[in-house]
Amino acid sequence: MYNDLHGTFTVSMFHVIFYMTMMNAEMNAGGTLFFSVGGPFNFEEAKTEGSMPYLHINPYSWSKVMIDLFILISPIFRGSNIIYLDSPVGVGLSYSKNQSDYVTGDLQTVANTHAFLLKWFELYPKFLSNMLFIAGESYAGIYVPTLSYEPVLNFKGYLVGNGFTNVEFDGNSFVPFAYGMDLISDYLYEEVTNECMGNFYNPHNDTCETKLEKVDEVKPCYHDPDAAETKDVKIRLLSSFWKLGETDKPLAVLKRMFGRAWPFRAPVRDGIVLTWPELLNRQSVPCTNDEVATAWLNDGAVRKAIHAEGVSTLKLLSLQVPQNDKIFYHHDDGSMIKYHKNLTSRGYWALIFNEDDDMCVPFTGSEAWTRSIGYKIVDEWRPWIYNGQVAGYLQGYENNLTFLTIKGAGHTLPDYKPQEALYFYTGFLAEKSIWACFIFFIQV
Repeated sequence: MYNDLHGTFTVSMFHVIFYMTMMNAEMNAGGTLFFSVGGPFNFEEAKTEGSMPYLHINPYSWSKVMIDLFILISPIFRGSNIIYLDSPVGVGLSYSKNQSDYVTGDLQTVANTHAFLLKWFELYPKFLSNMLFIAGESYAGIYVPTLSYEPVLNFKGYLVGNGFTNVEFDGNSFVPFAYGMDLISDYLYEEVTNECMGNFYNPHNDTCETKLEKVDEVKPCYHDPDAAETKDVKIRLLSSFWKLGETDKPLAVLKRMFGRAWPFRAPVRDGIVLTWPELLNRQSVPCTNDEVATAWLNDGAVRKAIHAEGVSTLKLLSLQVPQNDKIFYHHDDGSMIKYHKNLTSRGYWALIFNEDDDMCVPFTGSEAWTRSIGYKIVDEWRPWIYNGQVAGYLQGYENNLTFLTIKGAGHTLPDYKPQEALYFYTGFLAEKSIWACFIFFIQV
């Protein structure tokens, strides 16, 4: 059974929506989690036109850690309460009456989130004794270390999954990753390497750009009945890539080719962070189905239940922000490596994890920047095991920094490998012997 807290309150003149799930009424002694993936529910499409979608309990929700830990490990573990936060303003159901608030960036978003956390703990002081960990995936690779830099309350450490970190490391990882995964030929790799002189994220001549375009050929979405799979594409791919997006969930949300969630060669650079409509001249995100979730969240009864503003009210006020096309977001805080080095040197735990089939933020870039910090290796590269099989690899550094990979998963781990995700999250809690609080940010 889930209990919940939910509501809307004002932070810095705009309205944020949060939703919290608790495994039972006694869970205020456990942890607290802001989450974007791996949540307690899965969707199923409506049976008839015009009816509501169905919700199913997610058997691998990270909130299930409480049961697993309490029964299998030790009664000192109380597991994960989960908080969902729509941030920055204009994302999801959060909104502002001031149009200027939709022009924002990293530093402002972190300041607002910091204010939200302080206010949230003020409203729910029974959670103050919990140890606090901050975590997130994808663009939260920017939010997590910057928010962690000014610790809130009982902060102990953080996790970053396939996170944007540094334009040079991230941007230069795509081509070597594609070559290492046998997605491009030896000949093309040699051509693009020679023409670009190893600088793949910022080509300096037209020939380099032309070669990069060959690497960046757009492929069809797998597991999509409307997309034809050509024989030559299958020949070029490893079998693990063919299986990306296969799921036993009632609704296959992701159909991504190569686990991509962002156009190729689009590392986060200083300045405007482009939205999907600006990048691809289309409103929908390729290989992703959000129609069912949108229908459910736009239902009046649902919005009333979670204390979100109604669709009609927002449209009347011209405050609705469809597909983020009215958000002007700036990356204004540079590389995150300086934050990671500062935080780990101050004694905070850090786990950096990447899916090894993710072409959005390839693991090779994250592996390189963690190594670049210069810490001594204290746990040599080795496999970690789930259900008798190698589930990935890890390497541990001094100052409590760990880099970990997950085999056969694309961008946003719990969507691709929900069982393995729950397992290593549970293991992380067990290793730290803590009641943990994690924060996941929905990406811009």
